[in-house]
Amino acid sequence: MTAPHHVVVVGSFNVDHVWNCRSLPRRGETLAGRYHTGPGGKGFNQAVAAARAGASTAFLCALGNDDGGRQARTLAESDGIALRVHDSAHATGTAGIYVDEAGNNTIVIGAGANADLGAAWVGRQAPVLAGARLLLAQLESPLDAVLEAMRLARAGGTMTMLNPAPANAECLRELLAAADILTPNETEFTALLECHTSHRVDSDALVATSDAQLHRLCRTLLPRGSVVVTLGAAGAFVSHREDLTRGDAEAFYRVPADRVEPVDTTGAGDAFNGALAASYAAAPERAFALHVRFANRYAAQSTQHVGAASGMPHLAVEIS
Repeated sequence: MTAPHHVVVVGSFNVDHVWNCRSLPRRGETLAGRYHTGPGGKGFNQAVAAARAGASTAFLCALGNDDGGRQARTLAESDGIALRVHDSAHATGTAGIYVDEAGNNTIVIGAGANADLGAAWVGRQAPVLAGARLLLAQLESPLDAVLEAMRLARAGGTMTMLNPAPANAECLRELLAAADILTPNETEFTALLECHTSHRVDSDALVATSDAQLHRLCRTLLPRGSVVVTLGAAGAFVSHREDLTRGDAEAFYRVPADRVEPVDTTGAGDAFNGALAASYAAAPERAFALHVRFANRYAAQSTQHVGAASGMPHLAVEIS
């Protein structure tokens, strides 16, 4: 019998097509740039980050019978990631990415095979999901498949972590209820608030919002779980249920970001999530703040490399 994996990621794999430009193209503008291609997709990025941070990792996904699908299998094997694949008749997913000189990016995704990841197929992966320490999921895959994965993980006693990205105003309330840990960025957090609560908040003003007010908003959105709002260069804000602080002395606090000069921010959020999953799965008894600090450091280092999955650093969790 195969040993259980510490982290299971369910999500997308894309072949990234990347253009580095002086600035991001505006409407109607044609720019000269440098092109490269490589592996990506939020699910695969996070799986690679978790694996390179030291977690035994499995990845549940849908791939086409093409060069992209073969690339995914080869790369997963090289990082020791156990693949569970739904074979799709569609082409493997793709993404078009523009990156400017400051490391900022814009992205367009073609779902392809990722759209074929179904709840029925996920249901057949119940033993893998229930045997893990932590399940990590995002929203680049069909929501019914993500929800099924989270329900099965919960039923088996596995911790569930949902990165609600990309921002999706139709994110099911049931998905939020199935999450033990929710990790939105500013845009995703405010979109979820607008969809599921009566609060309307400007994402640009979120960094300047008081900690007490941010905590109240987090508790309104996810009363039973922990929320980690990533704030880019401003770090992260953590909000726990008052009676479930996961080893922290305080129910809410901020963790500053590591200061770096970014080369490419593509995949930085995925780096944070994969590293947080790996760290927490390795030592859930440790104070949660320590896991967030490690994830911040890992994400910062990921911006020093070009590429999404290929840019994930080899920086293993240190457990003392």
